[in-house]
Amino acid sequence: MSIHDFSVTTADGEDHSLKQHAGRVVLIVNVASKCGFTPQYEGLEALYRELRGRGLEILGFPCNQFGDQEPGTDSEIQEFCSATYGVTFPVFGKVEVNGPDADPLFTYLRAEAPGDFGPSAGPLYEHIRSTRPEALGTDEVKWNFTKFLVDGDGKVVRRFEPTVTPEQIKPQIVALLE
Repeated sequence: MSIHDFSVTTADGEDHSLKQHAGRVVLIVNVASKCGFTPQYEGLEALYRELRGRGLEILGFPCNQFGDQEPGTDSEIQEFCSATYGVTFPVFGKVEVNGPDADPLFTYLRAEAPGDFGPSAGPLYEHIRSTRPEALGTDEVKWNFTKFLVDGDGKVVRRFEPTVTPEQIKPQIVALLE
């Protein structure tokens, strides 16, 4: 099994097979418009513009499960991403990443890369510990801007928690592209 076995829904409500990304390195990110990590859109877009021609895809999935930080409609989210950050990578329809209604792609990603979210995450760890303690020690996505790095075969290579910036991930992406 790989991400290529999944289809997702575009912001326009169309099916999008992830088989289209076979042979490309993919960074999958759950995103939100009103989060302290929202400025990471800028770094994600910079990575996309720099490395797309070498085989990188970035796929954004809006999610409103963390502090109601993605309340808009799919069209409002598209407008925000374009107008505020000049985002050109695909931002799909809003999904849930945890719980019984989690998108199957995220259920797969979480199982393949359960994450390592601990005190080194600093204030975010303390926030999660006080607001969502049941999530600690599980494979759940802990917050917005969790990133999953996937190789050209569609296999999950690594999960990066929200505090890890796109710039910090770049060396690992470049290594997979070579």
